[in-house]
Amino acid sequence: MPSTLSETTDLTEPVPVTIIDAHQHVWDLSVRDQDWITGPELAPLRRDFTLDDLRPQAAAASVDATVLVQTICVPEETPEYLALATADPLVAGVVGWTDLTSPAVADALAALRALPGGDRLVGIRHQVQGEDEADWLLRPDVGRGLAAVASAGLAYDLVLRPEQLPSAVAVARQRPELNFVLDHLGQPPIRPRRPDTWAADLAALARLPNTVAKLSGLVTEADRHTWSPTDLRPFVSVALEAFGPERLMFGSDWPVCTLAADYEQVVAVGRELVADLSEHERTAVFAGTAARVYGL
Repeated sequence: MPSTLSETTDLTEPVPVTIIDAHQHVWDLSVRDQDWITGPELAPLRRDFTLDDLRPQAAAASVDATVLVQTICVPEETPEYLALATADPLVAGVVGWTDLTSPAVADALAALRALPGGDRLVGIRHQVQGEDEADWLLRPDVGRGLAAVASAGLAYDLVLRPEQLPSAVAVARQRPELNFVLDHLGQPPIRPRRPDTWAADLAALARLPNTVAKLSGLVTEADRHTWSPTDLRPFVSVALEAFGPERLMFGSDWPVCTLAADYEQVVAVGRELVADLSEHERTAVFAGTAARVYGL
């Protein structure tokens, strides 16, 4: 069961893997459509992506374990992911989905934990970025669902639009017993948007001790054809200043990242962007934070 983030962590403890990729996906379009894959820009993603596709790439990049993260908000996907985790040692944990607004959310979580692979369920995520309401996270029914997630000993992944970051700050303040994991650094303005309050909102979230963030999804927030590590570095520096390495975790966002870079490139640029950190700090970013927060 994941520990609370306020507990003291000894970054000198050895981590049993070289790299934990804390954010990757799979899908099989013959089983279920991914209705978010629309338009010519996302067309390269309109095919199946499996763990068999990822495994050799992960091995080549010295990635020993991953966290498999939900892609669409349907109840059937999470049991499938748990079954994959049971069958494949590459997957150390699953961030799944359940309907947070349901009065039966606690029972649904218990049912997932009782499934084969249920011990691999480490978090819950909802596509908040697809909700029209900027303050969807602050709805009372959502709050009850988040309380159930906390009671189940799970983390909650935040995937949202930049303008929804203030509601994430508010809900994390309301729920100090729940660990919140910000995916993709909250979509920073690597390709400039106006108005931009991302850095201030990120800092406000980081001031809450029950929050961490993922260095994931950055290559696709940049210009997908011309990006370089130089484009990403200022935003990683802001995140390091706000959270510190002990509250950041690396994630590839494979296969979405393939719109801009292959898997080995994403891992390599992650290493480059934290190369100036100490060995213990790099260990935190690449394995320790994910292991601690997700209880891997």
